[in-house]
Parts: sequence; structure tokens; C-alpha cells
Amino acid sequence: MEQSNERIQLTATPMPGGTFEILAITAGIGNGWDFPANVLQESLSLWEGAECFIDHAQFGHSIRDLAGQLSGASWDAAAGGIKAQLKVIGPSGPLLSEVGRQVLADSNPPRLGFSADIYFLAEGKTVKEILKVNSLDLVMDPARGGAFMRVLNQRVADAYNNTQPPQGVRVLNSKQKDVIMPDVIQTSVVGADGRPPEKTAQLSTIDQDRAAMAALLAEQQRQAALAAEVEQARQIRVQMCAHLMDAALTASRLPAAMQERVRKQFSGQVFTTQELNGALDDARSLVTELTAGTTVHGPAFSGMFTSEDQLQLAVNDLFGIERTDANRDVRVARLSGIRELYMMLTGDTELVGGYHPSRLMLSTTADFTGLVKNAMNKIVVNTWDQLGRAGYTWWDRIAVVEHFNSLNSITGTLVGTVGSLPTVAEGAEYTELAVGDSPETATFTKYGGYIPLTIELIDRDMTRKLAAYPRELAAAGLRKISSLVAGIFTSNSGAGPTMADGGALFNSTAVTTAGGHANLLTTALDVTPWDTVASAVYNQPMLIKNAAGVYGTGPKMAINPRFCLVPRALQLKAMQVLYPSMEHTANIFSENQQRGQPGDVITVPEWTDATDWAAVCDPLLAPAIFVGERFGIMPQIFDTFGEVTAAVFTNDEHRLKVRHFLSVWVNDFRPLHKENVAG
Repeated sequence: MEQSNERIQLTATPMPGGTFEILAITAGIGNGWDFPANVLQESLSLWEGAECFIDHAQFGHSIRDLAGQLSGASWDAAAGGIKAQLKVIGPSGPLLSEVGRQVLADSNPPRLGFSADIYFLAEGKTVKEILKVNSLDLVMDPARGGAFMRVLNQRVADAYNNTQPPQGVRVLNSKQKDVIMPDVIQTSVVGADGRPPEKTAQLSTIDQDRAAMAALLAEQQRQAALAAEVEQARQIRVQMCAHLMDAALTASRLPAAMQERVRKQFSGQVFTTQELNGALDDARSLVTELTAGTTVHGPAFSGMFTSEDQLQLAVNDLFGIERTDANRDVRVARLSGIRELYMMLTGDTELVGGYHPSRLMLSTTADFTGLVKNAMNKIVVNTWDQLGRAGYTWWDRIAVVEHFNSLNSITGTLVGTVGSLPTVAEGAEYTELAVGDSPETATFTKYGGYIPLTIELIDRDMTRKLAAYPRELAAAGLRKISSLVAGIFTSNSGAGPTMADGGALFNSTAVTTAGGHANLLTTALDVTPWDTVASAVYNQPMLIKNAAGVYGTGPKMAINPRFCLVPRALQLKAMQVLYPSMEHTANIFSENQQRGQPGDVITVPEWTDATDWAAVCDPLLAPAIFVGERFGIMPQIFDTFGEVTAAVFTNDEHRLKVRHFLSVWVNDFRPLHKENVAG
């Protein structure tokens, strides 16, 4: 056998740095939240530089889990999501790289991909804005479309998908393509004197096989090392879950036997907080049934009421809300202030915002903002009733309050009367009756804002200030309706809004003319002018049809006005006119007021003209003014996001939203009369 004294020198080109092209997130439903495409497109800049970790973290990521970093985020219209480049970096980078290569090579890969940890604003269940991207993590069962797409700058990975291998790469077992040379191998023959010969020699077949076997052995060793690393990571997660379970069981206040049952169910396993909370809720329900309704968590709350009911009572007591007969004797622990309630239900002892289950002082399904919202709504109701008894709801006596089931435009239709039936001769034809209607339209207006429960307010324990908010809201809601109804009489320089017939609400034009209402005079309030106005209202013709030839031809309405609306300057004068016993006599003003019947004299707080006044019929007999409400006549207070909101992160505050939908309009001019008296 011929031997050569030449020796072989191998040169290996290092593999390029691992970079994948991935889908970070796609439009659609994820964990119950709807992510629209336009919202994702507007968030592209937030994904630049975001880190990638192996699995989501319960208590903050460790540097050991760092696996990569995003760059070059762009919108992929075909995939309907955000595409980015993921550079492999960090202690867990090799795990990410290997998983990515196996997923791309496998025709039926496991259900793993990328899941985003983000802050966002939502309306209902629709995401309106992404505020911050915390990380994009490699997890099992990703919520919203994150996936590997391909390897970038890595010629070797293309061999999985190409029939012919790239230049310089040799595939062993080409039918299955299960072993790939990991890099380009350049060979050259070197003479005995160390100088390269004129011709490059190729590796012998034996040397090539040895290199392939060495590569296969190295790959098996690397796979074994990865498996050991994955198992080590799983054991760490098992330990973390065990600590979480210990803390949750301690806070649950369940009996020892029930705690042990839950412990055995999850011992040695990796589980989510949702799975553990579900098991704890089932255990509480079982204990509650076995103990005939007594509560099982929280030392301060017991009896026939649920713990949430009793906690709400404690919050109501904190805000000074009077109890009902049903719960008057229920004993609950007193709260020292809003600060204690906040920390007890959120575990946020350091006032950094958010929800910290491991530090909870009480296990309950109630949340901080929900309890405060319920208490505030009770205060609104109570204050509304108190202010109403004090006369703030004057408008309720002259208007009809009506509930609507949608925010569509309102059409208030006044149907005409027949008047009198004409005579029909024997055998003659019946004639059409002149009956029509007069539609008035109105729209809803939304009023509102939000109440900030700031970290500073909570830390300073400003419970009294917080309790004052709903009282002010109730007064503001009453004042808003009061101003809207009062404005009917004062808008357009006292002529009021324009009606559907084309005439101003208050005008002196004859009712036999289109748009004529004959309900405006200029006489100062006194006995005779009041009788003149009452007579004019009494003689108003009922609607037959708004058409030429029939304007103002209906029968008399035959209803006297009941209410005299005046500014504060005319209050005593109105009482003297309407009630003879109120006529002033020396030194007995107070006695006359006590004997009077002020129910028919209404003082309008918003009226500033000292001489104008108006007359209004009883709405039960002749309704004219309507107040429409969509979600209740009182302002609503409700929490928007619960304990964990974007506002906590950006503004250090929990927010309670206040909303009030109202519509005020006039349906008929006939029961109303105005006196615009020159000052």
C-alpha cells in the first residue's frame, strides 16, 4: 500500500450567531381578550429590544431564564401579526436555539411558542392600546399565535427543507436527513516541509466517516445535556410551585384535613395559579356545605352571611353608611381605614401597585375597587334621597322620568284627539277624521369622569375624603338634571327650544297659526295675572292635527296649571298669590309659612332673573317635560379593571369611573306658560 508523508490540516468556520424569524403575536382572541390588528400595528415600537425568557415568571424573571432579544419588529399582513427577529442570547439561549431548530424540523411539533407579557388598556374585552411589552416568553400552549418562522443567517438549517444540501455541507443518511455536518469543512494537503502543495487534497472516506461519527456523538451528548438542564429547570419550578402552594394554603384558613387533601393533589407537580385557586375554591365550597353555611376564611367574619357580604358591611361601616334592618345585628371587625382595606385585599404592603397573592392578609373573592365602588353607590343613593327630601328634586314634580333600553335617538310623539264626531247622513259616505301627531325628538348626552384612588390617598388613610366623593356626585347629578330642566324655560332669551311645528316653545302667536302656541305674556306675578295665565292654559285647544285648516280647532284642554315656578326673589310673592293664608300680616310671616302649602310653589335654583315666572300643569294629567335615562336616573360608579390596571403602573392610582346618560325634552307646549317680565 502506497503511503504518503503528507499531513492533513482541518479548518472549521464557526457557526453564525443564532437568529430566528418569529411571529411575536397575531390578531385575534387570546385568554379571552380580543387583540385587533390595528392595535398590534400601533405597538410595533414597543417590541424593539424586548427580552425573551423561557416560561413566564410568577414573581419576576431570573437572568438564568434569559434566552434572547427582539429586534426589527414589523407587520406581517399575510400572517396577520407582528414579525420580528429573535437573537439568541443569555444562559437559556442554547435551550431556545435547540428547541427552535427541532420545531422547525418537525412536521408535527409540540404545542409550544411565544406568549407576550404586556400591559394594555381595554374596553370590555377588546384591547384598545398596548402600553408596554414586558417580555416575549417561550411557553407551552401560547395564548395568541407566537411561533418560530425560520432560521436567519444559518445555512445549515436550510438543509432540513432543501433536497440538495448547501455547498460545503454533507448530509449523512440522505433519505431521512437526520444527521447534518454542523459546519463547512475546508481541507488542504501540506507537504513535509510545511508548504502547501499546488493541489488541494480531499479528506479520505474513512476520515469523513470518523468526522461524521464524532459529530453524531457530540450531538447526542448535547441532547443529553439539554435534557438534564430541562429536568433541572422543571425541578426548580416544582419547588417554586410548592412554596406557592404552602403560602396559598396558609392564607386559605381551610381545615387541616382539607389543606392536606389539596397538598396531595398538587404535590410534586408544576401547576398554574388558576389551577390552584380553582382547587381552593372547590375546597371552600365543600367545607361550607359540610358546616351548614358557616364561613371558612377570615377570623373576623362568620355567621349566615358570606364572607364577601360581611366584608362589604365592614367597608360600609367605614364609610358611615347606615345599615338596614336585615344586617343591623351582624357583627364584623372594624376597619381602621382605607389603607388597611387596600393592603388586606391586594398584599401591596410596599405601595408599588398591583396584586400580590403571596402577601394577602385575607382570602376572599372580593376586590378592593369593587368593594369601594359598592359603598360609593350606596352613598349616592342615600344622598340622592336626602337631597330630594330637601327640595333638590323640584324638577321631579313637573317632569315625567322615563327609562330607555338603548341610546338611540328619542321620538316623543303627541297623538291628536278626535275632537267631535261629525254627523253621517243615512246612506252617506263616512269622512276621514282629522287625527294626526306631533313628534318631538331628543338625543342622549353622556356625562362623567373618574375618581382617582391614588397611592397617596390610600397611604394617608383619607377615608373621609373618599366618602365625600359620592355625596358630591349625587349633588352633581341632581344639579345637572335641575339645570337641564330649568334651561327649557330660559334658553333662547326665555323663548325656549324650537318645537317640531317650527315655533319656539314659548310664543304669543295664535294657536290657529302654524307654530303658534299662545303661551307667552309679560305681566308681573300677582293674583290677577296668575288667573289670566291659568285661564289661558285651561283654554288651550288639544291637538287634532298640525295641518292648515285644523290648527287650534281641538276641544279645550280644560286643565288648570298646578305649579308656579319662580326664582328665589319671587318665592314669598308666589305663596301669597297661591295661598290666601300666606298674605303678609305684621309679625306673623313665620306662622303663615308653616300653615302654607308650598307644594305648588316651586323655586328654581338656576333662575337668575328676579321677575320671570312660569306655570306648569300636573304631569299626571298633562305631561309636557320628559327626562330620559338609560342606566338609571342617578350617576353610576363602577370599577373598570379590578386590582391590576394600567393606571396603577402609569399614575399610581386605582380608578372608579362615573357615568350618567340623560336626555331632557318637551313633548307638548300646552301644559306650559311663561311670563318674561321686563326688569
